[in-house]
Amino acid sequence: MGAVCCRPTPIDFDGEVNLFHFVLLRCVGKGAFGKVRVVQHKQTRELYALKYINKAKCVKMKAVPNVIQERRLLEEIDHPYIVNLRYAFQDDENCFFVLDLMLGGDLRFHLERLGAMPEETVRFYMAQLSSGLAYLHELGIMHRDLKPDNILLDERGNAHLTDFNIAVHFGERKLTGVAGSMAYMAPEILTKRGYTYYIDWWSLGVCAYELIFGRRPFRGRSNSDLTYSISKDPLKWPEDAEKKCSRNGMQVIKGLLERDTTKRFGCKPGGEGYQELRRHPWFKPIDWDTLESKEQIPPFIPDAKKANFDASHELEELLLEDNPLKAKARKANQDNLSAEMRQMEEQFTSYDFKKMQRRSYYPHNQHLISTATATSSGLASSRPGTPANDLRVENGIGIVSNGHGDLHNGEETLGEKEIMRVDKIAAMKEYS
Repeated sequence: MGAVCCRPTPIDFDGEVNLFHFVLLRCVGKGAFGKVRVVQHKQTRELYALKYINKAKCVKMKAVPNVIQERRLLEEIDHPYIVNLRYAFQDDENCFFVLDLMLGGDLRFHLERLGAMPEETVRFYMAQLSSGLAYLHELGIMHRDLKPDNILLDERGNAHLTDFNIAVHFGERKLTGVAGSMAYMAPEILTKRGYTYYIDWWSLGVCAYELIFGRRPFRGRSNSDLTYSISKDPLKWPEDAEKKCSRNGMQVIKGLLERDTTKRFGCKPGGEGYQELRRHPWFKPIDWDTLESKEQIPPFIPDAKKANFDASHELEELLLEDNPLKAKARKANQDNLSAEMRQMEEQFTSYDFKKMQRRSYYPHNQHLISTATATSSGLASSRPGTPANDLRVENGIGIVSNGHGDLHNGEETLGEKEIMRVDKIAAMKEYS
C-alpha cells in the first residue's frame, strides 16, 4: 500500500530536490511533529526513510533551532554506522530529511521482544557503535542521546546511530546544559560539573549492560533517586551475570561506566581512548580491518518477513489521517511569514548528496543551541513513547513518560506524564 506523488508536468530531476522526486510508501514511525515513511526515488529507484516535520507544530513547540541544528549537523556526517542524510528540502508545510533506510528496527524494539541479547551480538554492536562514536568525536561532535531507541539495524543486522536533534559540536570549553535521556546520562551531566564527549562512552556502557542483562545498571523510583544512583551507587551485576557475560565483557562495561573520566574507557584524547578500547581482549573476535566495510556477517539478522516496527502507524495513517502527505507546488508569495517560519525558510537549506559536498557549519551554528531542548524518538522508532525514568531535557521542562503506563523490566515508573522543572524554564521540544 502506498501513495504516488504525481503531477501532470515532467519531473525535473536536474533541479532542486523536492517531494515530487519520490514515491511515498508505508508509514513506519511517528513523533510529535511528524512521521517517518519509506520512500523510493523515482529516478534511481533507491529506497530511503523520509522524516518530515510539520513547520507549524515546530514553531508552536519552539523547536525551530533544534530542527535547523540537526539539519546542519547531518550534512557534515557520513559514516557506515550512522544513519546518514541523503537529501533535505522543504515545502510550505513541512521540513524533510531523506535518510538511509533501516529496515531491521531499533534495538529497543528487539530488546522488548527478546528480553536480552547474547554477549556475542552485543559485542558486535559495541564495535560498530564505538567506530561511529569515534568518528563523531573526531569531527568534534557529541551525540548526547545514545540509547537502544536510537540504534537502528539495517536489513542485514548492522547497527547504526541515529537521532541527532540534541547533538552538538564541542570545543575546549565544557558544556553544562542538562540534555539527553536521563537513564543514559553520565554522572557529570546530572551533577552539572561540566562535560564533553566522554558522556557518549558512558551511554554506550549503559546500552551494553542493558542489552546483555535486560535491565539498566542504575535505577530509581523517582528522578532524584535515579540521579543519586547514577552519581553514587556502586555498579552491581545480576546474580546470573557470569552466565550471560564473560569477565572480559564485564570489564569493558565497567570501564565505560567509570565515573572518573580520566579512567573511563574511550576517553583518552586524540583517539587513543578508542584505540585502547579496540585492543581490549573482549574485542579479539572482531576483525577491525573489515568492520567499516561491512564485510562481516552480523550474529543477529532481523526477520525480513516481519515488520520490525509498530505496524499501527500505517493503520493510523490509513484510517485517521485527515491531511495525508502529498507533493505540492510551493506558494510564490512568502512575504507574510512569521520570524520563525522565515528562519526555517532561510536556514533549512536543500541538500543533495549526489550534487553537493558535505560541509561543517561550526562554529556558526553554535548560537542555535542556546535554547535547544529535548530529544526525539528514533528515525524509524516503532514507539512514540519512552521507557521508564527516561527524562529528556535540555535546560527546560522535562516530561517523564514510560510511553505505555506500565513497568519496564520490573522497574517502578513515574506517572505517565509527570513534569519536573530542571534549571530555568524553557519549552519542551520533541520531534521525530
